[in-house]
Amino acid sequence: MTSFARTAQGLAIATLIAAVQPAEAQTEVTSRSGGSFYAGAHVGFMFGDVAATLSDPIGITSQSAGSPYSALFGGVQGGWEYTFPSRLMLGIEADFSFPNYEDASRVLSYRATPTGYASEEYEWLATLRGRIGLATGAWTPYLTGGVAWMSTRYSRIDLTTGNEDGNPSNIRVGWTAGAGLDWRFDSRWSTRIEYLYTDFNLSGFLFGSFPSRYDTQYNLHRVRLGLNYRFGEVEGKKTRAEDRGPGSFELRGQTVFVFQGYPPIRAPYDGLQSLPGAGQSRETWGTSGFLGIRLWEGGALYYNPELMQGYGVALTTGAAGFPNGEAQRAFPYPRYNTSRLYLSQTFGLGGEREKVESDLGQLAGERDISRITIQAGKFAVQDVFDNNRYANDPRVDFLNWSLWSAGAFDYPADSVGFSWGITAELNQPDWAVRGGLFLVANQPDTNVYDLAALSRNGIVGELEMRYRPFDRPGTTRLGAWVTRAFAGGYADAVALAKVNPGLTANDTVAWTRQSRTKYGLYLSIDQEITDSIGAFARFSWNDGRSEILAFTDIDGSISGGVSIKGDLWGRPGDTVGIGGAINSISASHSAFLAAGGLGMTVGDGALTYAPEYVAEAYYSLRLTEGVFVTADYQYLGNPAYNAVRGPAHFFSGRLMVKF
Repeated sequence: MTSFARTAQGLAIATLIAAVQPAEAQTEVTSRSGGSFYAGAHVGFMFGDVAATLSDPIGITSQSAGSPYSALFGGVQGGWEYTFPSRLMLGIEADFSFPNYEDASRVLSYRATPTGYASEEYEWLATLRGRIGLATGAWTPYLTGGVAWMSTRYSRIDLTTGNEDGNPSNIRVGWTAGAGLDWRFDSRWSTRIEYLYTDFNLSGFLFGSFPSRYDTQYNLHRVRLGLNYRFGEVEGKKTRAEDRGPGSFELRGQTVFVFQGYPPIRAPYDGLQSLPGAGQSRETWGTSGFLGIRLWEGGALYYNPELMQGYGVALTTGAAGFPNGEAQRAFPYPRYNTSRLYLSQTFGLGGEREKVESDLGQLAGERDISRITIQAGKFAVQDVFDNNRYANDPRVDFLNWSLWSAGAFDYPADSVGFSWGITAELNQPDWAVRGGLFLVANQPDTNVYDLAALSRNGIVGELEMRYRPFDRPGTTRLGAWVTRAFAGGYADAVALAKVNPGLTANDTVAWTRQSRTKYGLYLSIDQEITDSIGAFARFSWNDGRSEILAFTDIDGSISGGVSIKGDLWGRPGDTVGIGGAINSISASHSAFLAAGGLGMTVGDGALTYAPEYVAEAYYSLRLTEGVFVTADYQYLGNPAYNAVRGPAHFFSGRLMVKF
């Protein structure tokens, strides 16, 4: 995404959120003396100038006096403030900000000479600041300033040897100052817009393996929008009842932590994308907010900021049916992502209406059962397509990729699973039909979108049929998809490797990349058996001729299982799930991996092909409203389709808090 696009996206978020009115009640907030603690989150846009100098081993210097930097970021803050009877406000605040998930967002500076190139990347930026302002009713303009810290990493590649050198981490200290405007729109909630200037003076690093030095200085500007919740007793007079009219909003959030590991497995060798034979354990964590704003009758804006951190085992490789649905990529520190930002418009067609409960991506209220819904913006394809009542969300049910989704559905997405697109749906009491057009990545497994949307894109269509055998609800969804994208061909890559001794199919696949068409279908069924037991099944397939673009290395998959509610044993909030899947790939895909090819998540360097088998069982225990702890076990037979490796036994613990 270009700097201009990121800037526009950030400003759009700020403008739209700042304009909203309170969700549940309009309050008349008056100035009040006293102190209060608060905590919240922020999102913003950082830009600035960079002065960087790289001195190489032979005395050549590459210098830049004004290299620009710009990127989105997100983070959290907390503080305390006291308002005197005179309306003077004094406070102190600490915050942490994290770069956007895109690789380029964390690169603060980059310089090159004929013998090498160096860069400095940042992992987080924190400040501790004092605040002084004047409380004028619900509005408080303020000034702020203090100390800033930034964790960075230096790295250098020597072009003459190919060696890399750098440091694991480095804490830089600077100062920051700025101003903001805080609006207390509710007795507990406030929002703010804030500008911060941050200065990190000249500092450098001497690379140990080369007589090279990299020196940098940063002048950074940050514009950010924040939302805070105030603790303790607060004053506020409600002036009207719950409001669901235009301008009202709902805010929800969740956090999910997964710890997963497996003991040593049978492994005569390890490849670049193998499960390590010695066993391994890793953790992932993610937290997100979900803001829905009612714009007009039937119209809503949704915004979903997320912080993602952690690793899947083997850096999220080693199996096609990967065992952790919350694992994205290797993020040693939290990374921010605007996961969803879209408009939704519903046109009621009259007739019977249904009640809608407040949830993530869903505003409370009522709507016509017969309706047309159009959605446009950034979101996950699975928000709309390939849903299943019992196996759909790794935050609450099955963790394995080939159980919570149709494994062979290579849906349009960036490297963490989201895309820009537009969908339309016609819903009727007993059926629905929906379709969508989406941007695709500009090549496999990247976070850069291909903007040639007319010639390269992803198209998805789905028919949903609902029925009630023996008065028990059931649903069948039949979907078809076609993707036109810049991708390599498996057979072409293998053929090139054969005529180029010393090269593997992974070396040659990039040479074969061109606009190619990939297509497939999926069938998803869920059926209630009793009040406490439900069953599900899925089948999915794709043509298997060209590279997987976004999801995982599966060309054919069949899965199924049952979900059992805990009310059978007096625990109505608990759930037990038992399921299994069989995953396979095409002959050309198998030949590509056997010739040293690397897929999206698999690639042992060689291959003794066999289908991949998955079995999973979990127990989800509800501790209290919105808090769930899950114990999960998975069996992976022939991981990554390799009969000489495994099986692997995965043990996982999951904590999910939803509010």
